[in-house]
Amino acid sequence: MTQTTPPVRPSEPLPTAPLPSLPPHKTRRPRIHRAWFVAVVAFVTIIGAAGFASLPGLLIEPLNSEFGWSRGTIGFAVSVNLALYGLTAPFAAALMDRFGIRRVVACALTVIAVGAALTVTMTAAWQLVLYWGVLVGLGSGSMALAFAATVTNRWFVARRGLVTGILTAAGASGQLVFLPLLAWMVDTYDWKPASITVALAALVVVPFVWLLLRDHPADVGLAPYGATEFVPKPAPQLGAARRAVKVLFSAARTGPFWLLAGTFAICGASTNGLVKTHFVPAAHDHHMPIPMAAGLLAVIGVFDVIGTIASGWFTDRFEARRLLAIYYALRGVSLLFLPVLLAPSVHPPMVLFIVFYGLDWVATVPPTIALCREYFGDDSAIVFGWVLASHQVGAALVAFLGGVARDVFGSYDVVWYASGALCAMAALMALIIRKRPSAKPQLAG
Repeated sequence: MTQTTPPVRPSEPLPTAPLPSLPPHKTRRPRIHRAWFVAVVAFVTIIGAAGFASLPGLLIEPLNSEFGWSRGTIGFAVSVNLALYGLTAPFAAALMDRFGIRRVVACALTVIAVGAALTVTMTAAWQLVLYWGVLVGLGSGSMALAFAATVTNRWFVARRGLVTGILTAAGASGQLVFLPLLAWMVDTYDWKPASITVALAALVVVPFVWLLLRDHPADVGLAPYGATEFVPKPAPQLGAARRAVKVLFSAARTGPFWLLAGTFAICGASTNGLVKTHFVPAAHDHHMPIPMAAGLLAVIGVFDVIGTIASGWFTDRFEARRLLAIYYALRGVSLLFLPVLLAPSVHPPMVLFIVFYGLDWVATVPPTIALCREYFGDDSAIVFGWVLASHQVGAALVAFLGGVARDVFGSYDVVWYASGALCAMAALMALIIRKRPSAKPQLAG
């Protein structure tokens, strides 16, 4: 008897073995956004390059003793450094748009290292101007706060004020790390080991930057921190110098730019130009040992970290122009009291000044960057670079004029009083800045 297989109906599917079930694909977001790692790299990079900012005030007395150069001459070299630090910043921001953050920062650190190392070979004042003024000034200008502004603008949408405060505080942290060590070297050995230390510190950071820093969130397939949508990486901006100048001409037609530039020039005059450059020699004039005076500057750096991060937090929550007015007014008051506080030893009123002034040292940076972002949109990093240039021009003038005033009057008192009055003017200028409507136009492409 023959068995036949029943025909399979076309409407019925052929039996198949069941396939193993696969887990549904889930897109996992990292618990810690990559932007925070980039911020950490930027923080450490700025710390590594901060030694150059700690050294000028420690060099005035040793160079005066070894070479017989006047304080005005040494102050001129420092002023060239500070001016180029500021004038390079807007072009550096544009160069970062053209070539990327990593390349620009790595080259800048190398130039700082070369300039600082060459200072140990100098025998004439013009060499101090060339090595420390020009080379270190150009390199440090490319590592200026425009670097922090560029990183913040690209990688963060939320917490921008806080991150700006943290990266700004990195410079103070570097001062805290380097200043006591450099002061001990200068006092115990000579100024040359201190200069070599600065060069090595800048050079060591270069591979760290090259391996770990990334130019844009799109490079690692992420949206900026706090963004709801992916942001594609913009095409490289050609003509970096032309763009920086074009943005300057556009911004210069607005009142807020000149008010921000004016207030920030006074900020530079009353910090980098005055206290960072002349506090140690001024304290030494009152018979305070150089390591002790340098230690006080380092303590300013401690409270600067606290004050700047707090300022970033405040900037996310309060009106930036009012914060600026408060900061400048408080700084001016503290500087007016300084001439009567300087003494051979540290006493409680001086400690109070150090704490108070330290909290206010660069607390002005987060609200200034916020106002640049509010008024100038995508061009804000370059605009802030020009505002920073005014900061450094103010610092350069006071670094030079402070040394001249010491040569002429035999003390720094007139410089302290003049800076206090300038800070009061800056507070009034900050209040004049009007709140902008919600639109944020771009100034230049």
